[in-house]
Amino acid sequence: MVREALAALLGLEDDMAVVAQVASGDDVLAAARADEVDVALLDIEMPGLSGLDAAAVLHERLPSVKVVVLTTFGRPGYLRRAMESGADAFLVKDAPAAQLADAVRRVLRGERVIDPTLAAAALADGASPLTDREREVLRAAADGATNAEVAAALHLSQGTVRNYLSTAIQKTGTRNRAEAVRTAREKGWL
Repeated sequence: MVREALAALLGLEDDMAVVAQVASGDDVLAAARADEVDVALLDIEMPGLSGLDAAAVLHERLPSVKVVVLTTFGRPGYLRRAMESGADAFLVKDAPAAQLADAVRRVLRGERVIDPTLAAAALADGASPLTDREREVLRAAADGATNAEVAAALHLSQGTVRNYLSTAIQKTGTRNRAEAVRTAREKGWL
């Protein structure tokens, strides 16, 4: 419903045409290729590939396609990850519709567009202290998996998993893995 509403709003703009809509991040690259899109509007939370992963794929395989990330998750860590994935713009969904159309025009001119409040928060918050592997282990443990289950899923030893979790807990300033996961998600590090 939100996707169709955004498409309808952008379709009202005289200088824009919505040429494709997909429900899954897994379908973004194929649609971008088939419809020769100039700008892809992605949500962070998408079925299949996340919007951040889809942005990275587009940036790598179709670098001429501009990427606008629009999300309800206005977290500094997500902003950083979006920019690292090759996104050209990052806006929160509560922004006015006119701001979205303006962002599309601006990225087509080669500008980067970032929600100013979120940009300030990202600068104040700093970069994620977690390594890629620590994030991977936290993600695997997020749903209550045991160290043995995480180790098996990631092809690590249980001791290595325990060490990564301990380091992640320390870096997030929390008391246990559940708090570490929650804190990392709230900051957009996962």
